Formats: sequence, structure tokens, C-alpha cells
Amino acid sequence: MNRFKYSAENAPKAWFFLIPALAIIIIFNVVPLIRTFYMSFYRGSLTNPQFNDIQNYITVLTDTKFHTAIKNTSIYAFVVVPVALALSLLIAITIHEKIKYKDFFETIFFIPYLTSMIAVGVVFRFLLNGDYGIVNFVLGLIGIGPIDFLNNPSMAITTIIIFGVWSGLAFNIIILLSGIKSINTDYYKVADMFGATKVEQFRKITLPQLIPIITFLLTVNFISSFKVYTQVFAIFNGKAGIADSATTAVFYIYNKFYVQNRYGEGMAAALILFVLILLFTMVQRMIMKKVAQR
Repeated sequence: MNRFKYSAENAPKAWFFLIPALAIIIIFNVVPLIRTFYMSFYRGSLTNPQFNDIQNYITVLTDTKFHTAIKNTSIYAFVVVPVALALSLLIAITIHEKIKYKDFFETIFFIPYLTSMIAVGVVFRFLLNGDYGIVNFVLGLIGIGPIDFLNNPSMAITTIIIFGVWSGLAFNIIILLSGIKSINTDYYKVADMFGATKVEQFRKITLPQLIPIITFLLTVNFISSFKVYTQVFAIFNGKAGIADSATTAVFYIYNKFYVQNRYGEGMAAALILFVLILLFTMVQRMIMKKVAQR
């Protein structure tokens, strides 16, 4: 007797139920991507485009402002993501093992994720203000500062990084807590029987069990970091810092498209950013797979 093997690809009803989701993906993801690729080879207005070959790509790739935007974005991503993830892991383990009323603190840490980024940016502008901000007040108590976080071009990226680390904690903590809770407690009981320290238990049990979740968070956070825009807009009140010192890749694309009305160049920059994110994500996943296999 042949055992029936279900295959979603061969089930017409499965595809029928997938049609709404596929339609949304095609309309809001695939079609805009194709349209972006098409527009990147044209110049002029949206109603009267003129073919421009690959000149838009050449213009963007030789633009020093684009180089600065990619540099700022890279610095932001490679600092914010690992720092926020490390802090989130530390906080998640502390909440899980050493704090009472865990559900209450989980809720407290998740609230910032539900809060409008613009509203949080307004609060941070007050906190980091050079004249009356509480951050500078505290730094003054220990003999540091005042530091002009908002109006000093050399501090622009540092300010965005501080804001980015804080705004990235909530989501990471909740996901890591769910992963820690799913680890079988019998592993820790056996480790205690053999006299393993908490550090050894973390290295040999907790961390290996969290590798899939950490891989997921690294991928999601790096993609989000390379597309950072809202944080810059919020903290600098709609601008990219003093003298565009905090310009990021998405801010560059926004200015090209909506401010300068250079639609072709904006779409060319968007395609370049898409390729960079895709390549980095593929390399990152390959590295994390090798780490997980060890």
C-alpha cells in the first residue's frame, strides 16, 4: 500500500488560499521593484521620461554625497546591530534569571517598540539638547561635557547610533526572551549536577540554542539598519543633521526623488542599495550557517 504524501505544490486548493497573499506581494513588492529598475535608466519627469542608458548609475556611483551616505549607513549598521544585540541578550538573560515579575518587565521593555519613532525622536531631542538636556546634565555631574549631540556635525553619527541602539532593544529582547524560555531546563539541571558555572552554561547551552534566533535577528536588524531613515528624520527634525552630516542611503534616495526631482538617479541609488543589502545578507547567512554547524 502506497503511503500518501502531501505536497502543497500539487494541491490546487492550497494555491487558491495563497492568491490573496501572493497578490499583495506582487502588487506592493514585485511591481515596484520592476518599476524602480525601469525608472533607473530614464531621466526627466515622471510623465515625460527620456532614456538615459546607465548614466544615472554612473552619476550616483561617482557622487561624493552617495559615498558619504553609504559610509554613514555602514558605520551605523556595523555598530548598532552588534551592540544592540549584545545588550538585548544581556538584558533578556537578566530578566529571565534574576528578576521577579518577569511579565511586567517584558511589557515595559516592549512598549518602546509600539511607540511612534517620531514621538520618541522628539523626546530624544530634549534629552540630548546641549543647553538643558538631562544627558548633558548627568555628564556634567561627572565632569564631562557639555556635548553638542544635535548641532555638531562630528557628533551626528554618534547621536544616531545612540538612538539606534536604544530603539533596537525592545524587539530584540522580546524575541530573545521567547528563545530562552523555549530551551529545555533539563540541560541546565544536568549542567548543575556536573558543577558547570553560569558562564559555562551560557557558552555551552544557552548560546548554541539561540544561534537560529540570533541569525534571524542579525539578518532582520542589518537589513533595517541599511534602510535607516526614520531615526535620522526624527532625531534631527526632518533633516540629515547639520550640513547633511548624518545622511544615510535612504535619506540620499529621498532627497534625489522628492527634493531634487531627479527620479532616475534616485531609483538608480535605490537599486544599488538593494544589491548591496542582498549581497551582504547572502554573505551573512553563509557565515552564520558555518558557525551553526560547528
